[in-house]
Amino acid sequence: MHPRKTRFAPSPTGLIHLGNVRTALFSKLYGQCFLLRIEDTDQARSREEFVAALMDDMRWLGLTWDEGPLSAKAAADYHQSQRGRLYDDYFLRLVEEGLAYPCFCSPTELEIARKVQLSAGQPPRYSGKCGRLNHDDIAAKYAEGLKPTLRFRVPKDAVVEFDDLVRGPQRFTNNDIGDFIIRRADGSAAFFFCNAIDDALMGVSHVLRGDDHLSNTPRQIMILRALDLPLPSYGHTALILGDDGAPLSKRNGSRSIRELREEGYMPLAINNMLARLGHHYDCETLLDLDGLSDGFRVENLGKSPARFDLTHLNHWQELAVRTADDVTLWHWLPQDTRILVPEPQESAFLDIVRSNCRFPHEAHQWAAILFSDALERNAEVLDIAVQAGESFFRVAYDAAAQHPDDYPAFLEYLKRHAGAKGKGLFQPLRAAFTGRLDGPELPKLYAIMEPHRLRMRLAEFAQSAQ
Repeated sequence: MHPRKTRFAPSPTGLIHLGNVRTALFSKLYGQCFLLRIEDTDQARSREEFVAALMDDMRWLGLTWDEGPLSAKAAADYHQSQRGRLYDDYFLRLVEEGLAYPCFCSPTELEIARKVQLSAGQPPRYSGKCGRLNHDDIAAKYAEGLKPTLRFRVPKDAVVEFDDLVRGPQRFTNNDIGDFIIRRADGSAAFFFCNAIDDALMGVSHVLRGDDHLSNTPRQIMILRALDLPLPSYGHTALILGDDGAPLSKRNGSRSIRELREEGYMPLAINNMLARLGHHYDCETLLDLDGLSDGFRVENLGKSPARFDLTHLNHWQELAVRTADDVTLWHWLPQDTRILVPEPQESAFLDIVRSNCRFPHEAHQWAAILFSDALERNAEVLDIAVQAGESFFRVAYDAAAQHPDDYPAFLEYLKRHAGAKGKGLFQPLRAAFTGRLDGPELPKLYAIMEPHRLRMRLAEFAQSAQ
């Protein structure tokens, strides 16, 4: 029995976004063999740098492919721009068998016909006008220098039926579709033609894609049946909506994977969020790709649109940071953050990062607070200092000088000699240590900070409290 083979077939016309990546992720999780194909027939918009960025982003996410291109440079096997001769052979076969014909209608003619049909309450479809031209008519058109498209001749009074992996039984009436273009006037293959041909020739057994492709599927089934090529099983997933209920776009929350990387999101967080966006898992724990794959079921894919929620993504980001090992977390930090952290304190600092940060810029703020002399103090912090009073910080200074490496002894000394307790004890200490009123536990701060820097801050707060 052949393994279940899925594919991701993007067009490299820009940086890959969340909607594209979810399609790739679902296909990766569902497939036993995962194929990457670059659909770059739109030569005006496809660029090699977008292919390179796509492949880099997919590898970063762990969405490696079992079959596909090894580099961004066009290769005949997996870049559609290099497969034109193969498509031409199938075009010729369809023409010779009377299953396709040249269409000389101009875009203006087609648009007028479309408007007339819509005004009459009819679905817009091609009339089949050029399909009735005889050999001499066609020759005369060519003699005029006209460059035709090529249309597939749709069988009349028939239906196309298939069982969608997500949406169940589907039925399309051929007469509502009309003859459609499979080759453009410039000689390039239309998307759903080369897409279907390549799926068949590359042995793709299961296709998961957005439901915006649902109307393409009956056309592709007709093409494959006409050419006696194998049909994959199709599944059409619901689209992702933005925070305003409209289709996800840059305007309502979408980002490219490159942007998310630059913001510090971890691959594990993105994968866990996307895997649950329109798909139900029985558990809500953080899973690696193997775990996500083990729990993936096409029957758990929803039929209704899923809504992207940044809070949801940030939840998984927090879990990913908390569970990251030291090596992963250290390399996640920017270089300018790492150089602030003394080598003996690296592990202790990463422990603080895990419990207090979701993004690298937050970790950098804590590195600056803990390992540099500069300290920002806002009005609220200064007010805390005044309320605590100069004598509190003087006593705290003495306690730190006597017990630089023993937080419990430091705290006991401060309690005994300053007479402070509860919020009146801990809030001023936190303010003096960090210039903030939130953050790591005080024992961790006391242990990680250089004793001289800690005493310096206590002395500065004593002056501020005067």
